[in-house]
Amino acid sequence: MSPISISKGGTRSPNESFTAMANEDLESIGRHCQFEYCGQLDFLPFRCESCRSTFCLDHRSETAHKCPRAGEWARRRNGPLSENRPAPVKPNIYNSTQCYHVSCKTLINTLKDPAVRCPNCNYEYCLKHRLREEHDCAKITPRGARQGSGAAPNETIKSMFARPKPKPNSAAGRAVALNALKKAAKGDAGVPVDKRLYLHVVGTADTQAAEPPAGDFYFDSRWKVGRVLDDAAKRLRVENLNNRVGGEEAKLRIFHVESGEFLEFSETIGSGKLKQGDTIVLLRGAGTILEKSG
Repeated sequence: MSPISISKGGTRSPNESFTAMANEDLESIGRHCQFEYCGQLDFLPFRCESCRSTFCLDHRSETAHKCPRAGEWARRRNGPLSENRPAPVKPNIYNSTQCYHVSCKTLINTLKDPAVRCPNCNYEYCLKHRLREEHDCAKITPRGARQGSGAAPNETIKSMFARPKPKPNSAAGRAVALNALKKAAKGDAGVPVDKRLYLHVVGTADTQAAEPPAGDFYFDSRWKVGRVLDDAAKRLRVENLNNRVGGEEAKLRIFHVESGEFLEFSETIGSGKLKQGDTIVLLRGAGTILEKSG
């Protein structure tokens, strides 16, 4: 599975004082809004081009976060005006299109509404529908994916790591398999027994020829996916560079085999998607898989 690099950088209209930071940029993943009374965690934050701080959607403008250096971005862009130098002409609209959300009529790629491209489905959305949860990304066939030429990338990964079902495939058989997993599972002894979520975890091999490490572990059902990833990588001795690299090529993500979906770092593992005895896989460079399929 060779990762394919994806474009980096933010999206900013030349007439706006903020930049929509690309979610594949390490510095923009999981950033908290720096407005004094907010602190909201946003996975697609905005950087103020005047004070260079990071803010959520509601506080992205200079007025909303009471920017201490308001107007500096405009002064840098325009420079001093003189009698012989006319003010720059502001374009009205450029390459506008409609937000891909099924019920949204917003025109994007305009001065007022910049477009945000989803790295998962490869379509462009307005700011309101930019998050995967907001546009039902899991139900959308990725743009550029070949139709009728085999399984989708997520289905291929799912088939690679799916574990054989207990025989007979009955409630009793599943209970026996789960009990065996619980007996072998390791984890933080401080996690209350009633909060433990038992999972089979497959790591990422260091080389193409090596067999990927695997094991049975339990995690606190109240933990976020990001913390589960850190704990699992440490226990399987898988190199975790998520806090040190900016591109997707070396970054680990969690793939949930039963649902066939990649889990968001901000999800809580006990929210209902993962069940006792499920399998998760630590995949490196997973953010580039869909682009490769196109």
